[in-house]
Amino acid sequence: MGSGFPQDGEKERSVGIQQGGKRKPPRIPGGLKARDGGLRGRILRYCRDRGVDLVGFAPVERWDEAGEVPPDFRPAAIWPPARTVIVMGLEMPLPVVETTPSVVHMELYKTANAELDRLAYGLTRFLNRSGHPSFFFPRDGFGSMKALREKNCAAFSHVMAARYAGLGTVGASHCLLTPEFGPRVRFVSVFTSAEIPPDPMMEKDLCLKCRACADCCPKKAIRMRPDRVVGDYDDRACLAMAEELVARRCFPCGICTKVCPVGKDRSRYGQKGAMKKYLREAEALAADPDDPEYQSWTHLRKYGVARGKRRGEEG
Repeated sequence: MGSGFPQDGEKERSVGIQQGGKRKPPRIPGGLKARDGGLRGRILRYCRDRGVDLVGFAPVERWDEAGEVPPDFRPAAIWPPARTVIVMGLEMPLPVVETTPSVVHMELYKTANAELDRLAYGLTRFLNRSGHPSFFFPRDGFGSMKALREKNCAAFSHVMAARYAGLGTVGASHCLLTPEFGPRVRFVSVFTSAEIPPDPMMEKDLCLKCRACADCCPKKAIRMRPDRVVGDYDDRACLAMAEELVARRCFPCGICTKVCPVGKDRSRYGQKGAMKKYLREAEALAADPDDPEYQSWTHLRKYGVARGKRRGEEG
């Protein structure tokens, strides 16, 4: 049975663009190039053919070199044979993220997570069959809100893995910001014993420190820091918001990802004037829940969710 991967020596399919009689290999976000060779190339083609938006490779030594992640949360501690962490990312389309909190956004979140786990499971099986012992860490590493309240973190951070794989930098909101989608992207990680050429880390911070995430957060869980890009984060306040939205069946929040101005996806959707609209949303809807400027969002928030306070209401 075929693995779905081009085998070593197999001729690649022609997917480039004809230019002046020469075929130019496509460039896909996250360093996907159709002509990468060896195991790395086979993994990249797997990702390209299955619609993965971003992919990067991080050697496990980067966790030790950076010293930012506690030792028990590093790949080598979780699975000692690991030599490389492969990170895959899928876009969260901005028009859906803008409707948050809504059942539409919740379904997108669930779909992206399930698709990432499916992709990671398939890649893990391929690597294992190819003689490279591997496993993947699921997209969401918690079972319930109660579990998060007792221990508000997962055993492994996909955000830090994506940073070490060169896919972006951590912003004030503690989200991973990417050039392509800002923070509107979900990640999953595959640990493998194979040593794969890594991607370089991004040196320049993408975060603009514009305060949009802090100012728009309904729980004021983000506080800007003058001495660094990454802000102070009140995880308990954020969790309280999550619990409210779970009760209303429109989890997660995602407002910080919605309002972040970083990302080429904004130009795709014609986002002129969006930041002003975001910044005045809470006040505008508190004054008039049916404000016509927000009608497309509030319409979707009214259906498919349990009764509760709408964004902008007191209490």
